[in-house]
Amino acid sequence: MCGNIRSYSLLILILLITAVIAGSIVDAFSYLLLCGLLGLVVLGAFFFLRSRNRFQEVEEDHLDNMLGMPTRFSYEELKKITKNFSNKLGEGGFGSVSQGTLPSGSQVAVKHLFGIGPVNKSFVAEVQTIGSIHHFNLDLSLDWQVRKIILDIAKGLAYLHEDCNRKIIHLDIKPQNILLDENFNAKVSDFGLSKLIEKDQSQVVTSMRGTPGYMAPEWLSLVITEKVDVYSFGIIVLEVLCGRRNIDGSQQEEDRHLLKLFGRKQEEGQLLDLVDKCSDDMQSNAVEVVEMMKVAAWCLQTDYARRPSMSAVVKLFEGSVDVVIDMDEDLLNELTPEVGESFATTVLPSMLSGPR
Repeated sequence: MCGNIRSYSLLILILLITAVIAGSIVDAFSYLLLCGLLGLVVLGAFFFLRSRNRFQEVEEDHLDNMLGMPTRFSYEELKKITKNFSNKLGEGGFGSVSQGTLPSGSQVAVKHLFGIGPVNKSFVAEVQTIGSIHHFNLDLSLDWQVRKIILDIAKGLAYLHEDCNRKIIHLDIKPQNILLDENFNAKVSDFGLSKLIEKDQSQVVTSMRGTPGYMAPEWLSLVITEKVDVYSFGIIVLEVLCGRRNIDGSQQEEDRHLLKLFGRKQEEGQLLDLVDKCSDDMQSNAVEVVEMMKVAAWCLQTDYARRPSMSAVVKLFEGSVDVVIDMDEDLLNELTPEVGESFATTVLPSMLSGPR
């Protein structure tokens, strides 16, 4: 309201100044005409500002009454629970993410957006859907089990793809968008680039988005499915198991790109060389790690139709079912006969579920 008063005062001041100038340079008729026009401008501005305020109030009431919307907090409340956004977890092109603690003790991640305009329908629909997501994760403690945060990620993606009212394709799965709590439970975060589609919709045409190094080949056609998330997940799995980034400038020239290195080690039958050497537990579970690398390769096939669903990956990791990994010929041709044969057979649950 104070802002509106300042706006009106400024317009009146302009009117008075103009009147003084006009009185000295034009005749009485022109002066009155000019004053009348400026008066109409003032009235128009008054009604415009008043209607805009009413619209914002109606919009706020509408958001409060929508079903499925998450709990809303004031800016002051968010500043308090995040200690003035001091504990920053990460930052992207659209904003930063800070850690906060609710009065109940629950840990939350608060995204502080930059330069966002009026709320639009697609954004409201996204918040309404994502606000209803609550996913429970495993509580794992040992180092090798900590690496199994990839199972949490798989469960989160399976939930987004199959268990929400509408299918959510994240479109920017990468390590920076995976948040861990003190128990190393993983949460998929940052839905700024995500796409909502109907469950019976098999694919969608959209503009290219995501992070280089984690983007599936079909992005070149701009016709994508939830399998782009599966591809990005495969990249993350390799990074976790190998203990290095997908693109690492500190490596020798031939080893900088993890996918190229992975393909070469497949041909040489030396995937064990890729297991994270900085982790004793990873090394002691090297056979299991290699089997999980093969699941990553299953997710990285060029033909998206041959990639698994995330629910199939979850079942495979949990050992709840036997899943036959269906690899395309291009990738099979890059493998040694022994490794290629293992891809064509059922992966045993005991090889993927870790120590009992």
